Amino acid sequence: MSLDNQLLSEQIVELKRKKNAIILAHYYQQPEIQDVADMVGDSLQMAQFAAKSQADILIVAGVYFMAETAKILNPARKVLLPDLMAGCSLADSCEAKELSAFRAQYPDSPVVTYINCSAEVKAMSDIICTSSNALKVIESITSNAPIIFAPDVNLGKYLMQQTGREMILWDGSCMVHENFSLDKIFELHKLYPKAKFIAHPESQAPILRIASYIGSTKGMIDFVKEDSAEEFIIATEAGILHQMRKEVPHKTLIPAPAYEENSCSCSECPYMKMNTLEKLHACLLHESPEVQVEEGIRIQAQRALSRMLALSN
Repeated sequence: MSLDNQLLSEQIVELKRKKNAIILAHYYQQPEIQDVADMVGDSLQMAQFAAKSQADILIVAGVYFMAETAKILNPARKVLLPDLMAGCSLADSCEAKELSAFRAQYPDSPVVTYINCSAEVKAMSDIICTSSNALKVIESITSNAPIIFAPDVNLGKYLMQQTGREMILWDGSCMVHENFSLDKIFELHKLYPKAKFIAHPESQAPILRIASYIGSTKGMIDFVKEDSAEEFIIATEAGILHQMRKEVPHKTLIPAPAYEENSCSCSECPYMKMNTLEKLHACLLHESPEVQVEEGIRIQAQRALSRMLALSN
């Protein structure tokens, strides 16, 4: 860590203490942000932590829908996001007005939405899911009608395959998990023939077909900890490697290659990387920018989120 980052980190820790604030960071954040956070987790862990928190201020080091989720579950607390422009390609692929029209075509179908969506979309849902609990959520639905699932089509296809349930899928996707190159993964595997390939279920079907393990970010970390293999090729956002390496420093962890070359030849989320330690410090210092959710939408969305959390406890 650079001297500037070390000083910023120390100031952030002191500001958290003074203001009774906590930082919730996603696994895809920059390492220096993860290291100063009070918790690092996936969307389910962040939602659970937010729901139980006693802090006056919640800083969400992630993307906008995660901050909205924290506010939905904690209406009386101040929720901050270091950069309001930190969006989500998957959430952007499903606008509330369009989902409303889509849902009207299937009035008897229960609506399950992946947590990577806006507060307005959550408010239209019967229940929310994350990649950690999606199977449990789908299996909890007693209705015999086809299930509307939005917005991730790849996760939806995977859930249909796993559960055998009839589902009506919204055609949305994540720019990170759509960007893995099957050909490059095969080439990489030649260099690491003993490596196990693991993937996030937001990935496309050809990627999932070659995976030894499919699971959420938390599930993938648990898998590399518990599995006897010493080498892993990992198909999700490369930020996860920071926590993975802390858990298994003796193992070789290789990010799955993307179609397009970038600084690490891996697949990174440009939105997640918009948050910086400088923005995090300024956000906490000035208690801005703050995320708000209109109360009527918040109440409806909270019902759907609460159903998910009740299943996940």
